[in-house]
Amino acid sequence: MENQDINEESINNQEDNTIQNEATSQDNVTTTPSAEELLAEEKDRYIRLYAEFENYKKRTSKEKMEFFQYANQDMMVSMLGVLDDFERALKEIAKNGNPTDLQGVELIYQKFKNKLTEKGLKAMEVKAGDSFNVDFHEAITQIPAPSEDLKGKIVDVIETGYTLSDKVIRFAKVVTGN
Repeated sequence: MENQDINEESINNQEDNTIQNEATSQDNVTTTPSAEELLAEEKDRYIRLYAEFENYKKRTSKEKMEFFQYANQDMMVSMLGVLDDFERALKEIAKNGNPTDLQGVELIYQKFKNKLTEKGLKAMEVKAGDSFNVDFHEAITQIPAPSEDLKGKIVDVIETGYTLSDKVIRFAKVVTGN
């Protein structure tokens, strides 16, 4: 009798195990994605990858254009000192020099300035009385304003500022009124 009870218990345990296995296998069947779901998932991954690649192409194209646009920036900055020296020389020759010497140096200065302008260099138009703007001007010092309307404005321009293709490569050095 005891063997029969043990057999019945083991049969009951086996039945319980098979029921649990069937329930588990049904769960496994429902959790595995169907072919349509897999296709949709892969399609989504493909679209995202394609969009990433398009963004990469646009970004690198933009970076290349900026590189070519500002590739000669270092050379332009180094030429600004020569341009300033020409301007100082013209002032001194105008004071003390021969008019023919002035005319010759002026021709060379204009030719040099035109070549730099062809490459994208532009002088900033700054004059006394303009409003001070930190995006374009560098205040060297402040002095008491000669008149009330020059308070907080530019009183004198010490050094001309320059832009290269709308990017400031040298700020205009100015004196502001206080």
